[in-house]
Amino acid sequence: MAQPHRRTVRDLRRSNRSTVLTKLYFEGPLSRQELGPLTGLSSGSISNVAGELIADGLVEDAGSVDSDGGRPRTLLRVAPGSGHLVGVDVGETRVRVELFDLTLTELARADLPLPPDGHDVERVVRLIGEGLGQVMAQVPPSTLLLGIGVGVPGIVDSGSVVHGQTIGWDAVPLGSLLRAAGQLPPDIPLFIDNGAKTLGRAEMWFGAGRGARNAVVTLIGSGVGACVIADGVPYQGASSSAGEWGHTVLQVRDGRACRCGSRGCLEAYVGAEALLERWCERGGTWSAPDEEGALAELLAAADTGPLLDETAEYLGAGIADLVNLFNPERIVVGGWAGLLLGPRLLPAVRAAAASYALRHPFAGTSLVLGQLGPDAVTVGAATLPLARFLETGGSVRGKV
Repeated sequence: MAQPHRRTVRDLRRSNRSTVLTKLYFEGPLSRQELGPLTGLSSGSISNVAGELIADGLVEDAGSVDSDGGRPRTLLRVAPGSGHLVGVDVGETRVRVELFDLTLTELARADLPLPPDGHDVERVVRLIGEGLGQVMAQVPPSTLLLGIGVGVPGIVDSGSVVHGQTIGWDAVPLGSLLRAAGQLPPDIPLFIDNGAKTLGRAEMWFGAGRGARNAVVTLIGSGVGACVIADGVPYQGASSSAGEWGHTVLQVRDGRACRCGSRGCLEAYVGAEALLERWCERGGTWSAPDEEGALAELLAAADTGPLLDETAEYLGAGIADLVNLFNPERIVVGGWAGLLLGPRLLPAVRAAAASYALRHPFAGTSLVLGQLGPDAVTVGAATLPLARFLETGGSVRGKV
């Protein structure tokens, strides 16, 4: 019989630090007096924890506010420069690496294009290492790196093994390969997750999903994915593959071929790659060297109205499936292609979704555009080490 876990003084201290640090991070600046009712901790505990966090350099004064008849109250906030985070987006056409301070203000960026022949594993590992070297070269050598998060186009198993069917990855041990390449400091925490899930976390923490408990954040880029949030927590499924919305089937006979090898998938109709293929089949051409530019040309072309109307209906049907399956209060349309298409298509998508979804759950669902822009996957990847940092009460490389 398993023995119950006994909380030690060390556990309690770490929990209190985590509670205070998290409140300051998401709701600060706050005074010590405000932290009491927000955290449920006593004034003595608040004083002790705040003192520790200030001594560790994780929290700093942020001015003061007048109190009712007493001395002004000092405000506290998380110190932006007390730690740094790296987010990596292994995208469809490039690897993007960004360095952030602890408040996720971007400090440096590297964009490394992928060649047309795609996601050779060794090349991706090398580009991640190169990007990390470029961004770290732009900050002082004393910069404290708290962790590296990587968003990938595939299912992530066992924390670092990637099954990327659409890019030809079959059980790729990406974490081990990155470590073996010797381009990551051995003591720096590394986190890997599906790109749609990292985007979902970013939008839920800082963007259009904030305040919702049950939501779906969609990623529409070259491909299509989603992050399902159930009662405030990303739903993973039995093997972390939940959210492969792009591979739900719209057409069972004579459906368009999808990159996953099946037919009739949503991605084969509304993903940027598929949408450009459909335009090409209708005689469309473009001059841009990349998908982003080509999609912008498609939107500006005079003869693409019927194609975009079709796409809006397909996307609306896919969103109706999300409404009927998950009953979310909010659906966020994100991803670089989703943000390009959204301003033009969102009214038609909303109308199509209403026609395909059950009336009652659809009436309680809002459909909105993401707020964090095309960098949301990278920001979300950086939240992976940030989440661990907050959960451990500001633990740095095992300390505390």
